Amino acid sequence: MRANARRNRDKLLSAALEEFTRCGNEASLEGIARRADVGIATLYRHFPTREALVLAAYRHEVEQLCGTADALLRTLPPDQALREWMDRLASYTVTKQHMSEALHAASSSGGGSSAESYAKVFSTLDGLLAAAVEAGTIRSDMETGDVMLAMTALMRLDTSKDWQAQARRLLDLLMDGLRAGSRDFSREDA
Repeated sequence: MRANARRNRDKLLSAALEEFTRCGNEASLEGIARRADVGIATLYRHFPTREALVLAAYRHEVEQLCGTADALLRTLPPDQALREWMDRLASYTVTKQHMSEALHAASSSGGGSSAESYAKVFSTLDGLLAAAVEAGTIRSDMETGDVMLAMTALMRLDTSKDWQAQARRLLDLLMDGLRAGSRDFSREDA
C-alpha cells in the first residue's frame, strides 16, 4: 500500500472510532470521511461496506491497545504496566460499548467475529500478569481468565456519568486484590 493510501486508511480508522464512539450505529459514513478529511470515494475504496469499516476500526483499536503492552513493560515496573494497560482497556471497553450496535450489525451480516480480537486481548493480559508474577508484585494464584472475568465490570460502566472515576476505583480494587499475597506486598507488611 502506498504511503498516501496508508495515511488515508489510518485517518479513516481513527475518524471511524471517534464517530462510532460518539454516535454508535448512527454514525454516518459521510461524517467519517469528512472527519478524516477524505472524500467518500476514498472511504469506499478502503472499506467497501459499513460492516467492513466497523470491523476494521474495532480490530485497529484492539491492535493499538495490545501494542502498548510491550512499551509499558519496558518503561514501568510490571504491576504498574499492568495497571496502566488496564486503564487503557477501560477506555477501549467504553469505545466498544458505544460501538456495540455497529459491531453486532457487522458481525450478524457475516463480517466476522470478535473471537480473534478477544484472544489478542486475553494473550496481552496474560503476558502482563506473567511479568508481574515473575517480578513478585502480584499474587501467583490467579488465572488470566479470572482476572478477565473480574474486569467485565468495565463493560457495565455508565458512560453517561463520570465513568473514568468509577473505572479507576474498580481497577484499584482489582489491583489491590492482585497484589494481596504477593512477595512485595508481604514484605511491606513485615
